Amino acid sequence: ISLVDMYIDNSEPSENVGQIHFSLEYDFQNTTLILRILTAKELPAKDMSGTSDPYVRVTLLPDKKHRLETKIKRRTLNPRWNETFYFEGFPIQKLQSRVLHLHVFDYDRFSRDDSIGEVFLPLCQVDLSEKPSFWKAL
Repeated sequence: ISLVDMYIDNSEPSENVGQIHFSLEYDFQNTTLILRILTAKELPAKDMSGTSDPYVRVTLLPDKKHRLETKIKRRTLNPRWNETFYFEGFPIQKLQSRVLHLHVFDYDRFSRDDSIGEVFLPLCQVDLSEKPSFWKAL
């Protein structure tokens, strides 16, 4: 079973922990994948204040060493990041075997950050020439 096959999931999420909105684009001239993390909505409250301090950790699996993160948005269940990330030096053929992993966390100053939810998107399922935009359940 390949890495991509492991993350192709046709099942429905078991509980609603919000959704994340992001878009992808591919710069063919510079062999660069462009990821825009836009917003999330209806995240669960993880803090006693009834809100969360969400941020997104981004990896292109199977590479777990190079992680990127959005800024932390304080006291919100509907964060707006509007942040852009560039994965340079990825020929389109190489991206076909990669899986985009977006993991939303609640920042905790004094303890371990809480996991809110995550999305796995095999890039072989995406037509990057169409600059797709997604709302995905976490």
